Amino acid sequence: MRALIVKAYGPPEDLVLEKVDDPTPGEGEVIVDIHAAGINFPDMLMFAGKYQVRTPLPFIPGNEGCGVVSELGEGASRLSVGDKVFFLPMNGAFAEKIAVREDHTFSLPDSLNFEQGAGFPLTYCTSYHALKDRAHLKPGESVLVLGAAGGCGTTAVELSKAMGAHVIAAASTDEKLEFAKSVGADETINYSTSPLKESVKELTKGKGVDVVYDPVGGELAEQALRASG
Repeated sequence: MRALIVKAYGPPEDLVLEKVDDPTPGEGEVIVDIHAAGINFPDMLMFAGKYQVRTPLPFIPGNEGCGVVSELGEGASRLSVGDKVFFLPMNGAFAEKIAVREDHTFSLPDSLNFEQGAGFPLTYCTSYHALKDRAHLKPGESVLVLGAAGGCGTTAVELSKAMGAHVIAAASTDEKLEFAKSVGADETINYSTSPLKESVKELTKGKGVDVVYDPVGGELAEQALRASG
């Protein structure tokens, strides 16, 4: 099969396209013929060797993808050959095939194509982990989402709303805020034209928000935290 390989840490332009051996499934793994793969900022960090976990060289990058199951390893029983799935490995999606743990795969709904499925798992899993496992967001609580029109911000708005929260979306333009409202935001703040902390306090009648979701960091992080209850 063909695969993109990181042979030395550096920029994306340094990736090398080569032919490598097809993977074989281990215990509890399946082989997926990859139709599409997502690319995210963590991939860039991994290329450069700057991610929090440095992958030994050489390696095939790619943190999410989508395709069709072509082979089952011993102990894999949930899926069948021919199933369409998206998956979330640590690496390996920038190739024509991947051996991935069956419990790291998800069935692809008929409403999504391969490209949409490939871009689904990382941002949604990131936001779900942050909101559910870290923030313990509860129905009726309020959440401020910064960068609300970006990948993680959009999924945070959608998931927060699905979890029963009151969602305040913050972004840098009115166009981005219109998009945030279209995916579920209850209220919006343009932090390019309005002070963030004061706007949050006004919208929450002085209480502040219960949860701050900040996928970016930077100068707005402290303002957002000071706007929490």
